[in-house]
Amino acid sequence: MRIDKYLWCIRYYKTRNIATEACKKGHITVNGQVAKPSREVFATDKITLRKDQIVYQLTVLDIPQNRVGAKLVDIYRRDTTPEESFEHLEMLKLAKSHYRAYGTGRPSKKDLRDINEFLDLENEEDED
Repeated sequence: MRIDKYLWCIRYYKTRNIATEACKKGHITVNGQVAKPSREVFATDKITLRKDQIVYQLTVLDIPQNRVGAKLVDIYRRDTTPEESFEHLEMLKLAKSHYRAYGTGRPSKKDLRDINEFLDLENEEDED
């Protein structure tokens, strides 16, 4: 089975086209070699894929006939992704929220007018 179809069948990608694009961008390797979308996958192959800043490591156990349900995915692959990868993603989320609270961004036009009015009033008081 093709690598793009396999990754779609075991639900790592929502569509086969997205899986194909990931292969073309070099995000997927099979046994340490960058895989083209048409690369055949066999049992015991080691697949490494980068998705959402996580490097997943999979071992192919069996080839499905078609797309399988989420509960049956473990029959066809073994996920050997280290826990540190998921912890790293969690740390990135925490780091982003530390620097700036969600929803606070650039000031609006009204905020800028208020700031400029305040600064102008402050400058007038200094001149007097």
